[in-house]
Parts: sequence; structure tokens; C-alpha cells
Amino acid sequence: MAKKKSKKLLWTIVFLVIIIGGGGFYYTYSNTPDEGPAEEPFVTAEIGTVVKKALAVGTIEPENEIEVKSKISGVVSRLYAQAGDYVKKGDPLIEVSPDPTPLELAEAKRSLERTKIEADNLKKELDRIKPLLDKNLVSQQEYDQALERYDDVQVRVQIANERLQLLESGKITIGETTIESVIRAPISGYILEELVDVGEPVVPLTSYQAGTALMTMAEMENLLFKGTVDEIDIGKVEPGMPVQIKIGALPADTILGEVSHISLKAQEQDNATVFPIEITITDTKGAVLRAGYSANADIIIQRMQNILTIPERVITMKDGKAFVDLPGETPGSRVEQEISVGLSDAITIAVTDGLEEGQKVLEKPIKTLEVR
Repeated sequence: MAKKKSKKLLWTIVFLVIIIGGGGFYYTYSNTPDEGPAEEPFVTAEIGTVVKKALAVGTIEPENEIEVKSKISGVVSRLYAQAGDYVKKGDPLIEVSPDPTPLELAEAKRSLERTKIEADNLKKELDRIKPLLDKNLVSQQEYDQALERYDDVQVRVQIANERLQLLESGKITIGETTIESVIRAPISGYILEELVDVGEPVVPLTSYQAGTALMTMAEMENLLFKGTVDEIDIGKVEPGMPVQIKIGALPADTILGEVSHISLKAQEQDNATVFPIEITITDTKGAVLRAGYSANADIIIQRMQNILTIPERVITMKDGKAFVDLPGETPGSRVEQEISVGLSDAITIAVTDGLEEGQKVLEKPIKTLEVR
């Protein structure tokens, strides 16, 4: 009996709690003021700047980069400078020790011996003709021809001797000119890259072969941005246009430049048609640039400053005309307004007529898909 009374009391308490809670909720809801429909999202027309750009992708490179080569063959025996070093014109870079084949060395020695023998024979002939000339037994012409042959063979002896010296020691002096196996810097500048190491063979630079590239050098004072621009934008780009360059390795720095060269011929790159372009760097803003830095360049095609702007996404185009939605007089209503627009950077667009600074422009209504 006591259990039945306790159970009845528990249900009575639960019922009273529900009644009191429901009443409180009704009272709170009935006394909450009606705020009406929520305000629609909007943007504000404001004064700003619109910049139209063309993107170029490329790298930072020196204006003049040269390859250092040798005019004699041999093997690299010593390196006087390394990549990153600054050298002056005439400073030693690489020593190339002669490394002739046994056949080359033997031929050079035998050639010198044969030429000396020929010179001795011509000297004897000249000594024989001279007394005969004094006695008028030979003509002056015969003597002159013999003398010419002797002078010629003397030159060939000297050439054969110099060739043998080059093969053996790698150094000779011809008049005031010294030919040596030490390759010297052709310009003052930085060593960008070492292309050989000690012990590697060297093919000389001649009129019929390119020769082995030993090092690359550049002054690093005049730097260029070399890259490509898509064919869609190249028609808008002109020499002299200002450029802002962003370097991947220096994200905090913006380098300034101007377009200096546009290629007349396109290239195929990753299934796209692009045009090579060069940009002269005019101001590094204190940044230290290195050859080979990858970079993106924004070529400023057109700029409009101190003009009324809105996001391009709020504009609706109809029959070639631009329209925006403005807030109506009643909450939640919209009024369509025609405007005149100018330059666009695909995100922000300039408004030349139809709006005023500070005016609210409604975002486009969100479209929902109905699932059937």
C-alpha cells in the first residue's frame, strides 16, 4: 500500500514540473519581441584601386653569363676558385696539365727532328750557293730562292719546337704573349658553377669544336627575370610596363622591374602556347638575389586608383549591361539597379556610374537544389 502511494506521489510531481515548465516557456516566447526577417548579406561600395595584371612565370638570371673554356687539351690538375667566389679579370681559375698520348708526343718529337734535318740541309745548300754567287756562277734569283726556303724551314722548326713544349710543359712564350696551361678569368665577377673536377679531361676550344666548359661566370650586377607569358595575355603586354616580382625563396620581398623584351615567336610548354619574355630588375628593395631563383612576375597592364569599387561577384550581366541588387524599402526586399563598370581584376571591379560611396549592395541570393 505504501508503494502505491509513493508511486502516485512521484507521478504527481512529474506532472507539476511539466505544467510549470511549459508555462514558463510560453511566457518567455510570448514576451519576446518579433525581430522580423534576418538582414541579407551585403557589401559596401568603397573607394579603392583596381589593377589589371598579366602573370609571367620564370627565374632570376644574370644578364650576361659566360662559359670558361680552355684552348689547350689536357687534364684538370688544380682549381684556384670555387663556386660563389668573386674573382677579378685575369685571376687564375683552373690549371690544365698537358696529357698527350704517346703517339702525339712521338709524332711531335719526330716532326721537330725532321724539320731540323731539313734546316741543316738547306743551310748547307745556302753556304754552297753563296760563293758561286760571288763568282757569278749562279743567278741572284737562285740564291734568293734558296734563302727563302731556309727562312721558311727555320719558322717550321720554331713551330715544331713550340708544339712539343706545349705537349710537354703546357707553357710557351711567343714574343710578348705567354701561352700557359692556367686558365684565367675573362671578366670580373662571380663563379656560378664548377663544371669539372681535378683529374677530368679537357677538350680544347677550336674553330671546329665547342670544347669543354670548365666554369660559368657572371657579373651579377645586372640581373634579369626570364620567363614566359601565356598567349592570352601577351597581346596586352608592351615593353616598358612596370612589373612586381615575387620570389619564392624571399616571400617577404617584392622586387620591381620593367618589361625589356618580348619574343616574337611562341613556344609550346606543357601543352600550352607561351611567349618568352625578359624583365629588367630596377629595384631589389635591398633583397640579395641569386641566379636561378624561381619567381612570378605581375606585369601591370592597367591601374585605376581612387575609384569606387565593389566585388565582381555581386554583379549580374544581362544583355551586355551590369546590374546589382540594392536593399528595398521593406525588410527582405530587393531593388535591381543598373550600373556602369570599368576595369576589373577578376575579383574587384571599378564602378563608374550608378552607385555612391558607402552604399550597400546585396549579395546574390543563394540558390538551392531541389531533390525530387
